[in-house]
Amino acid sequence: MPAPPEHPHLRADDPGLLEAVCEGQARLTPEQALDLFRMPLPELGRWSDARCRALHGDTYRTYVIDRNINYTNVCTARCTFCAFRRDAGDHDSYTLEPEQIHEKIAELVAIGGTQILMQGGMNPALPLDWYLDLLAGIKERFPRVHVHAFSPPEMIEFVHFFDPPGPTLEAKIRWVMEKLIDAGLDSLPGGGGEIFARPVRRKIGLGKCDAKAWLTTMYVAHTLGLFTSATMMFGHIEGLADRVHHMLLVRRWQDRVLRERDDDAPRPWGHYVSFISWPFQRENTPLGRVPDWGTGDGDDPDRDAFPGDVVARAHAFGEHEDIDYRELGPGAANFGRRVRRSGAVDYLRTQAISRLFLDNVFSIGASWVTMGPHIGQVALKFGANDMGSVMMEENVVSAAGTTYCLDEALLCRLIREAGFTPAQRDNTYDILRIHAGPDSPDLRVRDWSEHRVKRLHQQNAELTVGVS
Repeated sequence: MPAPPEHPHLRADDPGLLEAVCEGQARLTPEQALDLFRMPLPELGRWSDARCRALHGDTYRTYVIDRNINYTNVCTARCTFCAFRRDAGDHDSYTLEPEQIHEKIAELVAIGGTQILMQGGMNPALPLDWYLDLLAGIKERFPRVHVHAFSPPEMIEFVHFFDPPGPTLEAKIRWVMEKLIDAGLDSLPGGGGEIFARPVRRKIGLGKCDAKAWLTTMYVAHTLGLFTSATMMFGHIEGLADRVHHMLLVRRWQDRVLRERDDDAPRPWGHYVSFISWPFQRENTPLGRVPDWGTGDGDDPDRDAFPGDVVARAHAFGEHEDIDYRELGPGAANFGRRVRRSGAVDYLRTQAISRLFLDNVFSIGASWVTMGPHIGQVALKFGANDMGSVMMEENVVSAAGTTYCLDEALLCRLIREAGFTPAQRDNTYDILRIHAGPDSPDLRVRDWSEHRVKRLHQQNAELTVGVS
């Protein structure tokens, strides 16, 4: 199916344009998406909700029961936004044994879970056979558990660590990925996306793959029949145009795989099934020590543009990928040295724009893990159709200070009180159970006080954190 047409001559707030976008009959240009950052939030929310309802209907909103398993925190990258990574010799570095991972999966299965999200640091001490044996062991003991594992930065480091055969990066990725699929890998998560724009990525993702490698990894996964997610972490040094550029690359590569897909291939091709974005969490991170915009010496937000916006405008949605911010004058001098954090309004605005802009990505996930359960609930009226996962365990974001934790009953209650019927889904967003009757997890609860405080397991420091 061809992509909807663009109408660059129309204003972003043109009702006719937005109605056509909601109906899947028109596509926003990057410039129009950027202009939507100035639209009043309630109006933007109504349009994004209309687009969501056109895709997903008025009745069901979904969630998944899975478990994040961060199998190692040893990592060669030095991302400035990360509080999770450790060097191999650090006292609190770890690599889980297969038996420990099996115990975690057994706990997940016991509560009706269907999927594990397994990601880790980029640990050069682990050979390929370690991963192959791990996957085979999981599938032998838990054949029905979906293994959603190894984000693109991990895959690129696998290529560097294992030196596979192949004349191109794409061929090398394919060789490694086929081995992992044969051992039991079912799909790829979209971790490590951060912001694709090269000026930003060079500042915050030291040692992590660039956007081209990330997107190529996902393209290979799609050609091998895997369904994947895409993500974006914003609210740090980037400009607003960088967020749109990030979404634009996801949309372009999704267009490519949908256009090129081979229905006669041994494995039917996959694609991006979802997009999830969340704001940067600053606690315990090097980037978190960078001053907020407006609080540093010489900052004048009333007079000057945010440095990230200056660089993003020059970057021009990737048209000038190799732009050197040092050549852009005094307005860009503090690029990377000032952070513009994102709160609830900016988060909802960014998510709503993603729903309108990403016309070829089916699902948008709410980020209650970082924003809190009630903002996550509001996000269901700003373009999100999915509430993500019951949170048994999370180590990476929680290491930066975020520790929200919900059980299945609370997640269902949030969805129902937003005006929808909760439904449990699988990795491809097919519905497994609809909770419409009295046996629904939330409708069986008689004492909600027992559900308001849960323990979030953090592997790296063996902590348990109670959250209201």
